[in-house]
Amino acid sequence: MTDYLKLAAEVGEIARKAGAAIMAIYETEDFGVEMEADDSPLTKADKAANDIIVAGLEAMEFQAPIVSEEGKVLSYATRSQFARHWLVDPLDGTKEFIKRNGDFTVNIALIEGGKPILGVVFTPVANELFYSAPGQGAFEVLTDGGEPKPIKAASFTMQDAHLRIVASASHLNQGTKDFMDQFDRPEIVQRGRSLKIMELARGNAHVYPRLAPTMEWDTGAAHAILLEAGGKMVDDGTGKEMRYNKENLLNPHFIGYGAVREELLAC
Repeated sequence: MTDYLKLAAEVGEIARKAGAAIMAIYETEDFGVEMEADDSPLTKADKAANDIIVAGLEAMEFQAPIVSEEGKVLSYATRSQFARHWLVDPLDGTKEFIKRNGDFTVNIALIEGGKPILGVVFTPVANELFYSAPGQGAFEVLTDGGEPKPIKAASFTMQDAHLRIVASASHLNQGTKDFMDQFDRPEIVQRGRSLKIMELARGNAHVYPRLAPTMEWDTGAAHAILLEAGGKMVDDGTGKEMRYNKENLLNPHFIGYGAVREELLAC
């Protein structure tokens, strides 16, 4: 029987090694930026981190196929046969990396039956590690060799005043503005990429509307951690928990919640 908590800690160490490789390049002048077909940037750091993560996962006793943003594109005919698989974004926030603002992460998730059951998110600049294991909770480790500390999403109702909404004040689209209009004097919390979802999992924010495109590897790891912290991430169209390993790896627009009462999600 798999010890998922031990597995998460082992994957966390792989994420740390990938983070060290990212930081080695972050401290140089040449990021080796290339533009991909969709005009998204790719750097030496993305490639180096991906190589370390893939090698680390493949060397583990626990084995599962790997789906990575920087890996070979696998057909749905192949992926649909996976009972479980690793979902990897070796450097989530490449644009933030290039801007040197520190808001980028290493994301590794284990997907089983379309659900993220284990997640690891590492922030190389802040040296913060977050991870979760199914049925065993979510944790943060804020220093090298530090003790894991349980994290919990904040409890709230949708009618509460001054709820903290994770969004980018300078990039609010109309859909996000309309969504925020339902709240009583909301406060905006700004963080980059997966760190937005970590703010929910840590209890520092309440709601995260993402009404713009993301891919499965952008959210899988943080989603797993949020679930174990007591939160949710639901498809904005259906109101159901987001699913993974779909034919199209593009996520639907979604809303992330802390520990909101179930009956109030539809309000």
